[in-house]
Amino acid sequence: MKLKKAVFPAAGFGTRFLPATKAIPKEMLPLVDKPLIQYAVEEAHHSGLKEIIIVTGMGKTAIEDHFDTSFELEILLKERGKHETLKMIENISDLVHFAYTRQKKPLGLGHAIHITKNLINNEPFAVFLGDDVIDAKVPVMRQMSRVFEKLHSTVLAVQKVPKTQTHLYGIIKGRKVAPRIYKVEDLVEKPKANAPSNLAIIGRYALTPGIFEAIEETKPGKGGEIQLTDALRILLKKEDIYAYEFEGTRYDAGEKLGFLKANVAFGLKHREIKDEFRAFLKNLRI
Repeated sequence: MKLKKAVFPAAGFGTRFLPATKAIPKEMLPLVDKPLIQYAVEEAHHSGLKEIIIVTGMGKTAIEDHFDTSFELEILLKERGKHETLKMIENISDLVHFAYTRQKKPLGLGHAIHITKNLINNEPFAVFLGDDVIDAKVPVMRQMSRVFEKLHSTVLAVQKVPKTQTHLYGIIKGRKVAPRIYKVEDLVEKPKANAPSNLAIIGRYALTPGIFEAIEETKPGKGGEIQLTDALRILLKKEDIYAYEFEGTRYDAGEKLGFLKANVAFGLKHREIKDEFRAFLKNLRI
């Protein structure tokens, strides 16, 4: 059981970033010099995944354009002798094989994943939530793939969060069975009180195809949305589920403060601007 395919849900409206996202997909907001979604796509590529299925919605054609070939731009860059930039642009469209499907109504993460059922074709697969940008020496999905291939079971990425923030996440109840690995006993979506732990589910999943049947059995919740956490609770009755406490620094780029933190962190690592940017930050009178 090896992970070869990945699903990228990208149909949301990005309301936290309005008015910027009125005409621009949230996934295309620039993190230094790359759109948010490209960081997750590169992680998938470096984790050995070959096929990426992006679930889009209305107004998301910029995502498809970004990962497509741009002949006019490539010719222009070649004529102007900008060979390094040309190579970078060509590499974007050559990373992996892309497929796209449309989520016509915003019916939740579980629903977005379920509409890829025919494209997944009864294989295990990964799910990436592009809002979570993770800086790691070893790509997080590669870390998770190793666990998945060993256990042959669904693996959820988790991270310890302050107890004051557990109401913002799906939280697992688990028993530690190996370094960084927990056997999941229960999951709770955004507990209002008495969270079973402080291990929060982060936007990386390695899923067995059994999740599709579990989603089909999941009743819609608030707003008619089908939550993935609810489907995972159903799957847990049929299959083992594990959680993996990944190594890396995660930024929640789906909200303004996390997005700004990510820009600062990645800006300080960018080879072209890091020195001047560091000097600029040092000179700020804060």
